[in-house]
Amino acid sequence: MRGGAAGDRPPYATGFATLGRELTGEVLRVDAGVPAWLTGSLIRTGPARFEVGGRSYEHWFDGLAMLHRFAFADGRVTYSNRYLRSKAYCEAMARGRITRSEFMTDPCRTLFGRVMNLFRTELTDNANVNVATLDDEIVALTETPLPVRFDPETLETLGVLDYGLSVGGQLSTAHPHYDGRRCFSYIVMFGRRSTYRLFVDEGGRRKVLAELPADRPAYMHSFGMSQRYLVLAEFPFRVNPLRLKFSGKPFIRNYRWEPEAGLRFTVIEKASGAVAARAKGAPCFAFHHVNAHEVDGAVMVDLAAFPDPDIIERLRLARLRSGEPIEAVARLRRYRVPLGNGAAREARASDEPLSDAPIELPRIDYARRAGQPLRCVWGVGLTRPGDFIDNITKIELSTEPGVSGRHVTWHQPGCYPGEPVFVPRPGGVEEDDGVLLSVVFDSSTERSFLLVLDAATLDERARAFVPHAIPFGFHGNHFPGV
Repeated sequence: MRGGAAGDRPPYATGFATLGRELTGEVLRVDAGVPAWLTGSLIRTGPARFEVGGRSYEHWFDGLAMLHRFAFADGRVTYSNRYLRSKAYCEAMARGRITRSEFMTDPCRTLFGRVMNLFRTELTDNANVNVATLDDEIVALTETPLPVRFDPETLETLGVLDYGLSVGGQLSTAHPHYDGRRCFSYIVMFGRRSTYRLFVDEGGRRKVLAELPADRPAYMHSFGMSQRYLVLAEFPFRVNPLRLKFSGKPFIRNYRWEPEAGLRFTVIEKASGAVAARAKGAPCFAFHHVNAHEVDGAVMVDLAAFPDPDIIERLRLARLRSGEPIEAVARLRRYRVPLGNGAAREARASDEPLSDAPIELPRIDYARRAGQPLRCVWGVGLTRPGDFIDNITKIELSTEPGVSGRHVTWHQPGCYPGEPVFVPRPGGVEEDDGVLLSVVFDSSTERSFLLVLDAATLDERARAFVPHAIPFGFHGNHFPGV
């Protein structure tokens, strides 16, 4: 099945509908066998309310956040879901209207409202992008520096963990990196002299590692990390900070595609914060870094790359619901960033495709392989053109330059999977020894199920059936001790 002509309701439309139901500890019906060794919880966040007071949000990325928890014990699966009681959510519910600017939604429709909005300093805390650990707490994240703390068992919201106060800035990433107990991230300070700030957090003690001037900051959803370096990839999708303040347009509407600027890499030493290399490559756009590793005097940076940022427009809610065919997938590309030139001279970054398989929402065996050469990358993919995302793909990367990686897929007609989260089997050694967990919307039943796949073969191990449709989300993680 696929989206039809514009105006037809696509089979996956319910995945972009508001969910009003909240459950606690619902025991799910499971077919086949969930591995007995699988314990802990898969906790995800994503947009789940797309209208407030009769007005719809503009973009998939804008909906109000809901948390989802799948808890595993002795082959049983229980499910809970709860709206994140962020300030953005509570204000909207109390006032009956959208109150805070999101990625592509501006609450101020009138000229007077936009002028008044210039004097407001509230950033959105609508943490609908990812779930991770910061300061030894599990938090929900969005792209503002306002992670929201919550109880991982009850999903009760506990308040904001505001690291922006100690680092300074307005835009961050929902994809921090981890190296032991150290957590690395970055934040953008917009102003007359804008700055990228890379920082490290260890046990709640935050330290700025590097400050890099940015005349026209790029939109960067994520960044790279190898064993010794952090990597900023500045896509030529950039903004004049004055536009953010005075244009009256939603956040992402102020960015401009400038392919002539190329893709610029800055490599920063994790130990010292010094700039180790700069390089320029062919223009592309990406939401997600897959990995980075060092080899032969260079840093290899793997991206899920699009040719340009048109994907942002393609993910507007009206377009996703319209039935217009949609491709929401990228291609794996590897950029080679030379080391040894220092910060003074900009080198040339070469690039090559790693696979011809469509992929997005990429995942790896992060705990054991982040910053090292990889064999396996998992993600969502596309089997039938125009069908949104309709499969789970595993790509086995080739060790030979120029040779495309082999791939296998899981696909069932009418089913639309989300990000596959890898959980390693205790005691396993191989990179793909474990299972994948993915929330799948089944258009034939208008409900969702949790899919458990063998990570090596993509053979199905089990399904746990949810009593409602879970709106399409973005990211989450498995937490062994929760």
